[in-house]
Amino acid sequence: MQTAVFPFYSLWRTPFLFDTKIVEIIIICLVTATTFIIILPGIRGKLRTFWLVRVLTSLYIGTVIIAVNFTRDWEVGTVTTTTVYKSFSNTMVNASIGLGIGLRGVNITLAGNPVHQMNETINYNEWFSWETRTHYDIDYREGLEMGLPSPILYVAEKFNSNSPCSLHQQYCVSTYYSSAIMWAAFCFWILSNVLFCMPFLVYGIYMLFATAMSMIVSLTSYATVRQAPECGIHFGSTVLHMKFGLSFWLSLATGILCLILSIILLTIHIMRPSMLRRLFSLKDNEDLCNKIEKDDDSVSEDNKTEAVSQML
Repeated sequence: MQTAVFPFYSLWRTPFLFDTKIVEIIIICLVTATTFIIILPGIRGKLRTFWLVRVLTSLYIGTVIIAVNFTRDWEVGTVTTTTVYKSFSNTMVNASIGLGIGLRGVNITLAGNPVHQMNETINYNEWFSWETRTHYDIDYREGLEMGLPSPILYVAEKFNSNSPCSLHQQYCVSTYYSSAIMWAAFCFWILSNVLFCMPFLVYGIYMLFATAMSMIVSLTSYATVRQAPECGIHFGSTVLHMKFGLSFWLSLATGILCLILSIILLTIHIMRPSMLRRLFSLKDNEDLCNKIEKDDDSVSEDNKTEAVSQML
């Protein structure tokens, strides 16, 4: 019986430059924002600027909530070291190894210093998903079969379900609940926008507050994984240290923004409710409806007067 030998890459790998899902989300939101800016001159009244700020702020909040579910930099770390390039080989390379953790999996990068070494282009960017219980193990097994470089497999092995580090269980649980609560925040955001377009402003404020609290709870759920015992990722004497990335801090800033806005709007509602209705153009609509009703009443009275005069 022959022993299976996993092949190494026969061709150079081309790392991705952009995440297509993030690009699609950004493009959709930019098109929507551009549309609102185009129709801005058709908005009547003196509160045109407030309306634009309100729309753009709401689009920003929605974009962040959706995008952070697909980003790969909730937690990031990088280290530059000299390490073994391939398994069963003593060839050493100087490279930068990066690790990015998102709500849907782990992204591991390997870039040589310089990129071209040993007649190869050392520039890898690999994604290992944990959307299901077995998905990560399948991706890891495929990486073994493709013959990924040794540093990538070493880091990926730390998050394997069979690893004694237990990082897989810790991150899977925390990211699962973080993602679920973040999608709940997206639902609250939609409800707040619907209610702000209706004469139920106070409930829209409550939904905006619920959006803020959901985002903060989601971040708290993710941050709990930091309380678990750390499993060091060592490359010789160098250690790959992790820290919160851009997506985490952007979500935190957006959650605080929603919290501040909800408190400000609630204060205005309690102290000057008429001003709040004016800000959201509800007062203008009420005045317009009252004016139409008065015009209809006056027309009907004129018709009655004419009918009576004709009868006489």
